[in-house]
Amino acid sequence: MTKVAESIIDTPDKSSRDRFLNRELSWLAFNARVLEEAANSEHPVLERLNFLSISASNLDEFYMVRLAGLKGHVDAGVTSKSEDGLTPVRQMEAIRQRAMEIMSDQQSCWRMLKKDLASTSIKIVNADDLTNDEQIWLDDYFSEQVFPILTPLAIDPAHPFPFILNLGFSMVLQIRRLTDGQSLRAMIPLPQMLERFVALPSSGTEDYTRLITQENIISLFLDKIFPDFEVEQAAWFRIIRDSEMEIDEEAEDLMRTFQSALKQRIHGSVIRLSVNHDISESLCQMLVAEIGVAPKDIVRHDGLLGLSDTGELYEIDRPDLKFTPFNARFPERVRELGGDCFEAIRKKDFVVHHPYESFDVVVQFIRQAARDPNVVAVKQTLYRTSNDSPTVAALIEAAEAGKSVTAMVELKARFDEEANIKWARDLERAGANVVFGFIDKKTHAKISMVVRREGTKLRSYAHFGTGNYHPVTAKIYTDISYFTCDPALCRDAAQVFNFMTGYTEPKNLEKLAISPLTLRDRLIALIGDEVEHAKAGRPATIWVKLNSLVDPDIIDALYAASCADVQIEMVVRGICCLRPGVPGLSENIKVKSIIGRFLEHSRVMVFGNGSEIPSPQAKVFFSSADWMPRNLNWRVEVMVPVENQTVHQQLMEQVMVANLMDVAQSWQMNSDGSYSRLTDDDDCFSAHTYFMTNPSLSGRGSALETHRPEMPKLVSLQSEV
Repeated sequence: MTKVAESIIDTPDKSSRDRFLNRELSWLAFNARVLEEAANSEHPVLERLNFLSISASNLDEFYMVRLAGLKGHVDAGVTSKSEDGLTPVRQMEAIRQRAMEIMSDQQSCWRMLKKDLASTSIKIVNADDLTNDEQIWLDDYFSEQVFPILTPLAIDPAHPFPFILNLGFSMVLQIRRLTDGQSLRAMIPLPQMLERFVALPSSGTEDYTRLITQENIISLFLDKIFPDFEVEQAAWFRIIRDSEMEIDEEAEDLMRTFQSALKQRIHGSVIRLSVNHDISESLCQMLVAEIGVAPKDIVRHDGLLGLSDTGELYEIDRPDLKFTPFNARFPERVRELGGDCFEAIRKKDFVVHHPYESFDVVVQFIRQAARDPNVVAVKQTLYRTSNDSPTVAALIEAAEAGKSVTAMVELKARFDEEANIKWARDLERAGANVVFGFIDKKTHAKISMVVRREGTKLRSYAHFGTGNYHPVTAKIYTDISYFTCDPALCRDAAQVFNFMTGYTEPKNLEKLAISPLTLRDRLIALIGDEVEHAKAGRPATIWVKLNSLVDPDIIDALYAASCADVQIEMVVRGICCLRPGVPGLSENIKVKSIIGRFLEHSRVMVFGNGSEIPSPQAKVFFSSADWMPRNLNWRVEVMVPVENQTVHQQLMEQVMVANLMDVAQSWQMNSDGSYSRLTDDDDCFSAHTYFMTNPSLSGRGSALETHRPEMPKLVSLQSEV
């Protein structure tokens, strides 16, 4: 704990671990809220199906990373306790129990959604439901599209059990040869390039979309795969492997090291084995022995294995069963200036609110830099981006044009490592300076910087964001993009880039706070300032919007603030290890989570600074960092103060007020870590609907005044100072 933290933390029961909630169980609670949206009848049915797929995919990744890490601790005999007082063994037990409940709920949700899909003329059929025409069509489909790809594998002393990839889906069988009656075992891996759901041809007499799963098709034609054999037993199974990577801190070539580690990750130990509920005991025991999985890591499903694949069904062409399309608006001020980002920034700082306003303006900023003959240098962080990244394309164009281009590519962005290695190679070939930052830290900050010659001087322009430079996620994540040519912020940005590229620690940053150097102390000091305002009898308020709140020092500082009568309202989408509403500890803290059409991803903080907020006197910040030990200790992050009057007002009175006012998509957190949905009434205020309804960000005052009349009239995000 820092000296700053020790100086202000004075909470009841501060030695009791009960003041913290378990990180992993809190994440499972978040995923349960995601699953609840799949059961929300207010959503169109294909959107509900998408929530189910997201929930299942989330849980798969949780097993691959978080549970795999805990299992490693258990296997290594680690007995140290988590902040909430649980050993790795106790955590594993609690996690398995809660995860099993969620998986059961997911299967129940799938059964419900299949019925709801059928009521909208989309039917998932089994082999018994097929018509004669469909069986004939499937015979041709299997022979032409599936059979050539399948590779049935015998399992015997001459044919050892094959290696199964992570998330691999396979059939295991016991078959009997008709010629001599000998029983054999075999396996059929399902190739990953095969679609999971196959649309059957329309009969022309029904307006139904009928689909069948690939495993049903294969089961239907086992006689073609194993002629002269009788199938005695058969079952499908799916595995999840440990997908964490360990990197040698002494590695000399980080790209080569990561390429090697990616190959090793393919062979991670099996963390979970999912099987059909009716699998025979003999086949199950054979899988346990061959795969090397513990019996307690076997999950029997009475339903569909690999529910994450249900996301394929979202591609069905039924716009009436999806959210009404929403078109993001290009920022008006940039458009009015003919797309000239630099002129728009010179006029004044401005903020763009994604996904309601288009990410294209961020791409335009880099693309204009690439094509402007007066631009001499471009610097960019890349944490996650798309396969056909327009940002990377613009950087390559800039490098090929002879500009000095520096790309800080984070190779440790989980599950994006391979894509980032590819982009690094492409950038290097174009002549860019590609660096990979720190071996022991992730670079998670989102910064772009352009240096432009204007007359006899150089002027710098900067973009700071809360989200990745990823045009796909920018359409579904709520994030903040901030453009500025403020000299102090640009000087700070240059120091941060030097820190990332040359390990030179920034000295005397003027405005930015960065982790792992100054961000933690800055946050705790800001919380401490509110405590001092409360003690002096001045208004003391904190508003926070985050993805996750885990860090124990920050939580204890918030507890201290609550005990000093600081009023704290928090929107924490995912993990929250703080217990709100505990008498004598956190009765002045309210926490809620917003789960809806868009993924809440922006991090915004408002500190009252002795005033009733919203107030011009309040201190407003946004950041790339959640309040977690990993973000504050082991990542390079930035927190940006917002001093421009208009942007200050926009983030505080529009983004934060709307999120705090949201009822339709909000879950109130209880002190025991459970959550209660605030309402089922779709007429209540929804932040997502509100921002979509006003994409131009003008005239917003009327909506907020209707729902919260005590708030002042709000301004347009693109209005003039």
